[in-house]
Amino acid sequence: MKNPIPEILTASALCMGLLTACHQPKPAPAHPNIVYILADDLGYGDVSSYNPASAIRTPHIDKLAAEGIRFMDAHSSSSVCTPSRYGILTGVYCWRSRLKQGVLRGYGGSLIERGQLTAASLLQQRGYTTAAIGKWHLGLNWAIKKGHEQTLLLPEPDPEDIDFSRPVDDGPNTHGFDYSYILPASLDMPPYCYLRNDSLTAIPDLHTEGNAVRGKDAPDYATGAFWRAGRMAPGFDFSQVLPHLTQQAVTYIEQQKNTGKPFFLYFAMPAPHTPWLAAPEYQGASRAGGYGDYVAMTDAMVGKVLAAIEQSGLGDNTIVIFSSDNGPYWRPSMTELYGHRSAGIYRGMKADIWDGGHRVPLIMRWPEQIQAGSTSHITTSLTNLVATCSELTGGPARVPAAVDSYSILPAMLGRPDSATIPQIIVHASSQGMFGIRNGDWKWVEGLGSGGFSTPVTEKPQPGGPQGQLYNMRTDPSEMQNHCLQMPGRAKALRHSLDSIKQLTIQH
Repeated sequence: MKNPIPEILTASALCMGLLTACHQPKPAPAHPNIVYILADDLGYGDVSSYNPASAIRTPHIDKLAAEGIRFMDAHSSSSVCTPSRYGILTGVYCWRSRLKQGVLRGYGGSLIERGQLTAASLLQQRGYTTAAIGKWHLGLNWAIKKGHEQTLLLPEPDPEDIDFSRPVDDGPNTHGFDYSYILPASLDMPPYCYLRNDSLTAIPDLHTEGNAVRGKDAPDYATGAFWRAGRMAPGFDFSQVLPHLTQQAVTYIEQQKNTGKPFFLYFAMPAPHTPWLAAPEYQGASRAGGYGDYVAMTDAMVGKVLAAIEQSGLGDNTIVIFSSDNGPYWRPSMTELYGHRSAGIYRGMKADIWDGGHRVPLIMRWPEQIQAGSTSHITTSLTNLVATCSELTGGPARVPAAVDSYSILPAMLGRPDSATIPQIIVHASSQGMFGIRNGDWKWVEGLGSGGFSTPVTEKPQPGGPQGQLYNMRTDPSEMQNHCLQMPGRAKALRHSLDSIKQLTIQH
């Protein structure tokens, strides 16, 4: 089917997104290094350069913003971990895969299809060395013990049936990464272990009873130093995972200094997702409790990576991209307790279809190419990494295999053609509720949050709205539903969403 995006852009979308100041960048190097730093569950309102009223100071991320560009209207493609990461690496919305909603667990099978293009494999083709360090959460095909093949019929294998002495199949090294050092899933999901190049560094033959586990109705469920019971490798220390992975990223950067090849590092931090385990020197660093202190520590780890780039003499020719995989886990009771709005002015939180679930900070720095201290208001998605990397390295601005990705390089560089960037994006909640954004307007295919916030779902009433329609320019907190007043606009957006759903991936 023909791609409908160019035809359904509105005039307002075409006019958005010009940088606040124009500049003339120097001729760009053909193959800059690319470092993608992805935080985990960091809120738009946590970063002080996005929210001056934040109860948390983030000086290293703020410095990155001062030296580069802030995208003010950027979104993850989903409001939870796995599908968002799938979109980042493949340029394809995850609901086109077998995972229609929710996330994988630590033993879930590989989600990225064999042969599917990724940002890493694309850059490999362009001569890059590539690495994935940190949280993976895209599934691994664990080796199964002989005689236990029946476990393959389950949604995920029973850990008792896994042969941990053998490498996993279909891990990062299968999908374009020359080197990988990963945590299988979130830091609160077993198995608690590391894998280097698809092989375990230590067998997870110990067991943890979990920590801070309470009933799901408790206001502090899945907060604080929370992790689930399960298998754990000897010597695995929850409090050291964030600094340990950061050091792995720093070491990798230092090793690239004299290789003569450009590199792509995908550094997926495990923080500030639970467990919130701020080191002693960061405890009390914020006014937002243990979460805020862990955000402060996360910011400091970003600073270590940025310092490694500079100290290795790679700063001038390295693009640094910083973002978050989705919105924060931050309930209203926590806002009341601390006076901190983790999602800023936006409604909802992680898992929700409302913007608090998927509007994320997005910052890019490239000295002498990206204007320092600039901002862009284009509506964009993290799925755009693949196409942007393609255009950045001399390829086309659209890649057939990355059907939901388009290059935002013009906006990065402040080029006059920034206004032609398509700005229609699709959102998905944890429970599979869809939303679509085109220009100022957002349509949600249903009532409720579709995630963690209440009401999760609402049954439409006779004569009442069947969905949600918001003007994000005049009502960014999504309080006034225009569905009944503007049925024509709602219908047009619904039609656009249906058209996008029907697109197919071209290999």
